Amino acid sequence: SLSTRHCPWKMNQLPPKSAVASPVSESTNSRGEALDSLSMDSFWLEVENIKQSAEAEQEECSLADVKTQEEGEAEAEWLQDAGLSELLGDPALDKDNLVLLSTLTRTQAAAVQRRLDTYSRSRRRRNKTPVRDVRDIFRAVGSQDTAAEKEESSPDPLWHNLRTSNTQRKTPDYSCPVRNPGKEEVFNMDVAYSEQAAVLLKGSFLSESRKLKDGNALTRFKIPKGRLGVTRIGDLSAQDMKKIPTLALIELTALCDILGFELKRNKAAKLKTTEKRLFGVPLNTLLENDQKLLPNTKVPLLLQALLSCLEKRGLETEGILRVSGSQTRIKSLEQKLERDFYSGLFCWDEVHQNDVSGLLKRFIRELPAPLLTAEYLPAFAAVQNIPDLKQRLQALNLLILILPESNRNTLKALLEFLSKVVARENNNKMNLWNVSTVMAPNLFMHKGLPNKIPEGKEKQLAEGAADVVRMMIHYQDLLWTVSSFLVAQVRKLNESNSKRYQFCDKRIKNLLRKIHADKDKVEKNQGEPSKIVKVHASLLLKDSLEVHLNNATRVADVLRQFQKNLCQNGWNIVNTVNLLKCNNSMECTNLLLYEVGGNIGEHCLDPDTYLLDLYHINPHAEWIIKQNPSYPRMF
Repeated sequence: SLSTRHCPWKMNQLPPKSAVASPVSESTNSRGEALDSLSMDSFWLEVENIKQSAEAEQEECSLADVKTQEEGEAEAEWLQDAGLSELLGDPALDKDNLVLLSTLTRTQAAAVQRRLDTYSRSRRRRNKTPVRDVRDIFRAVGSQDTAAEKEESSPDPLWHNLRTSNTQRKTPDYSCPVRNPGKEEVFNMDVAYSEQAAVLLKGSFLSESRKLKDGNALTRFKIPKGRLGVTRIGDLSAQDMKKIPTLALIELTALCDILGFELKRNKAAKLKTTEKRLFGVPLNTLLENDQKLLPNTKVPLLLQALLSCLEKRGLETEGILRVSGSQTRIKSLEQKLERDFYSGLFCWDEVHQNDVSGLLKRFIRELPAPLLTAEYLPAFAAVQNIPDLKQRLQALNLLILILPESNRNTLKALLEFLSKVVARENNNKMNLWNVSTVMAPNLFMHKGLPNKIPEGKEKQLAEGAADVVRMMIHYQDLLWTVSSFLVAQVRKLNESNSKRYQFCDKRIKNLLRKIHADKDKVEKNQGEPSKIVKVHASLLLKDSLEVHLNNATRVADVLRQFQKNLCQNGWNIVNTVNLLKCNNSMECTNLLLYEVGGNIGEHCLDPDTYLLDLYHINPHAEWIIKQNPSYPRMF
């Protein structure tokens, strides 16, 4: 099961030589056979180094196991984290819950039902007030107060609100051939992963035999760009990104339900206070302190400094990350950093690169809560139990979206650096597997999180943890993408939230009829073959750009038209704009087009987005051209 019973190792449970050479269990045999040829020596050497460091400070590091909870307790926590806590006994249907439930897919709704049913049974056994039956909830969401509909209602009212939309569209074919390592394969993000898994279960899906000997042998996945383009983490506003973790948790749970895995989570750890300012300080506290010095800091300044130092002088160092620095020097450097880092007096030039890499790993391990969070560290570790590579990546994608923003940004900075290390493999002798085996113990071990490892499972769990790190490094561009189906759900949430206040009466049917009527209007508008819209660039120009949209107009076309008019027509420029120039012509990469308002907060658009399609989905948005924040401001 997808459970922390299968999490990695305790530090004092190092396997004997025979265990390292023994085969893994049959459940992971195909992947295990490939991994047998890969050395785990770096992994166990790193574990031993961590153990020695911890013993010197009289500490013990281990990985978490789920504490035993009473029946219904885990479900109650899940419903609260999924934004559905009002369903745990409140007789009134909260409108926030109604809006969220109305966006769910069939498989997502089933996941909610299972947890409410389990919670209801546990409450009844304890003779407490029964919670609302989930069938009543979904009946309310889909109710249309007519006798005909009552007669035609299905035996399971859970699907009533989803039946119409699901039956109108043809079930797509998600089946795929057996994967060949090194070949490119489509990674569908338009349809919920759990829905894809449900379709695959109905067919004759054959799991591939993987050969993961090196990075080049890993399957290459391509995200097909639909007409709305691809959305990366960072393209959505903070307001909209706050909605993503809730939706991702529901979808991850639905996916695990379909695959037959149990998703278990730890309780959030209580963080201990420390007098230190850098090492052992909670991530949010670090960022709050750093933002006082440098506003908008998203990755701790110390981590940035460590990575910068290694990128400048350590990428070519043979065995970087693997070769351990002096524990005595590392501890001394930590004390100097605590004293001098923020004053700017610490000198990096004379620090040995292996000591810097030791400081980097120590910084990660010393975080009071794991970088992958105490709640979801078990789930990250258990991804290895999913047999299919694509579905493992789907689960990882959702887990990364669930992470708090500070953890996600810090993890991305780390993974980007690790990719640079792998790219210099010819010089530093650190390939993807070497880097993964060294970093896995630092990400998956944590002091104060007790764990009991099943006897004989050490090798399997260690290889699985290293494989998860390898996937995060190799597929990070894919994993840091917000699936189109999640963006669509965010739009539905925003649409419903913006309209609900127009109703003074509390009759759900009126609200739903209004939503469906507005949806019909949008669908009618989608028949328009062309449209003239205005694109604003208030920071650059006093004038707006009038754009004629047709089925072939993309974001990149509008940006080129904007640049052409800016150069040739002498538009009235607000300030002296010295945009990046190349042969006296401005580069398109310096400008971005944003979708603002309507059913989205703010959305940085993919250059390949077809704007007429976007207009039909969000006709009330404004389109604004802004300078790319990645480039230095030139005005």
